[in-house]
Amino acid sequence: MVYLGVDWSDNGWLAVAFDREGFDHAAVFDEVGELWHRYEERADRVLVDVPIGLKEGSGDRACDRLARQVLGPRSEAVVRPPVREATRKRRYPAARRTTERIADKRLSRQAFDISEPVAALDDLLRNVPAARAVFAESHPGVCLCAFAGDPPQHPTQTAGGYAERMRALATLDTDAPPTVQRVAESVSETGLTVGDVLNAVALAYTARPGPGPLRSLPPDPPRDQRGLPMGIHYRAVEPLETTP
Repeated sequence: MVYLGVDWSDNGWLAVAFDREGFDHAAVFDEVGELWHRYEERADRVLVDVPIGLKEGSGDRACDRLARQVLGPRSEAVVRPPVREATRKRRYPAARRTTERIADKRLSRQAFDISEPVAALDDLLRNVPAARAVFAESHPGVCLCAFAGDPPQHPTQTAGGYAERMRALATLDTDAPPTVQRVAESVSETGLTVGDVLNAVALAYTARPGPGPLRSLPPDPPRDQRGLPMGIHYRAVEPLETTP
């Protein structure tokens, strides 16, 4: 069995796989359906940094609000996902109008830019019950905060951001720096960034068994109108502190 951390970017779905002994391999997929086909017989858990569970009306997801609390000065790293209908719109003006009509709120360009992977994962989980039992939403910043005790202070693409993320991973596993290097080397021809690699590795360390149970924000995630849970998962001995 393998435990996967999956980061989505414009260059594909990066999957970092761990077994119980440690890092196993990394692979990149054009579609999330291809990723599921590859791992459906082997994956014990897949943590992905793409929202699972979507609103179909007004109001924000509680998990996004709590994750922003945890990240503090880096709260902008938590993107409010579009409402479900808006994720199916291919142009920003149409998605923005749909959001204003259904949710009475503004749709950011950043949120629109993740619509395609959000819709693709939503379709997979709604149509494939076996995948629903394996996939769960996570967030690299929340995972790193759980590892290190403090949220990242700098953007991933900066030298300071890279250094603090490497330190956070190393607090969990002294083999984390060479693991990041191995993943980066294995996907060097794909156009993925070091930030993509760091995110996927953080999710993979969270997915595999380790110190503390797998927890979520909120602790008992509510479900959306299609039955999908709305929770952001992390691993820690003690739960992260948030304000209800």
